[in-house]
Amino acid sequence: MDWFDGKTVIITGGSTGIGAAFAEALAPRGARLVLVARSKERLETLARDLRSTHRAQVDTVALDLAAPGGVAQLVSALEAAGATPDVLVNNAGFATYGAFATQGLEPQLDEVALNVSVVVELTHRLLPGLVARRGGLLNVASTAAFQPVPFMAVYGATKAFVLSFTEALWAEYRSQGLRVLALCPGATETPFFDRVGAAEASVGAKASPHEVAALGLRALLEDRPSVVHGFGNRLGTLAPRFVTRAQAARITESLMRPRTTAALPAPRSAP
Repeated sequence: MDWFDGKTVIITGGSTGIGAAFAEALAPRGARLVLVARSKERLETLARDLRSTHRAQVDTVALDLAAPGGVAQLVSALEAAGATPDVLVNNAGFATYGAFATQGLEPQLDEVALNVSVVVELTHRLLPGLVARRGGLLNVASTAAFQPVPFMAVYGATKAFVLSFTEALWAEYRSQGLRVLALCPGATETPFFDRVGAAEASVGAKASPHEVAALGLRALLEDRPSVVHGFGNRLGTLAPRFVTRAQAARITESLMRPRTTAALPAPRSAP
């Protein structure tokens, strides 16, 4: 029997991209899905497709997890629906791009809230039940977690947090039968870069979200603490081990530098 068969899987950011790919991979495997995202229309469209194609049980919760009380609302919705989570996939997240001071403060604080605070709060609220049911926790990090990322400084820092946080939980809870994984994709063909709004923020060829999701599910079952998608990406995450942190930051700065001066730091004024 498939390990996911009969399990209730919560997927945040579940309406598009990697989140939708997780849903499409799990629906034929007998999982009950609870998809969470802001767009009710996109959630319902995906849910109808999965029900029609796979006869899957799919619930949707449309809300902004980063809004005050958002996580508590989700937990209440799960209880009301009788959906007791066996697996949590923390996939929701977004990035801002450009020199730090040229970006608005509020979007970057929202980025920290969704990429970090929501992951911590939702994991904390659901983890005791996941442990009791010997279930799984899959947090989507990024190859950005392995080195500083100039021009995506906040995003890189949030994903470094997710990677460290997840690997620590893997070590804490693996003896209790909980599977924990940090999935680290590189550039992926999703709406993520539409929001970023700059092609140069994507380094390398974009992977299929279905390939990324498939790797994540496979690595979770293998009880690995983390996994990087793509051979080139794996090499890239090893490179910082062979240079200084300053060199790693400079190399990444050259790769990520915006093509428009509006997103660059203001030039230093003459003394």
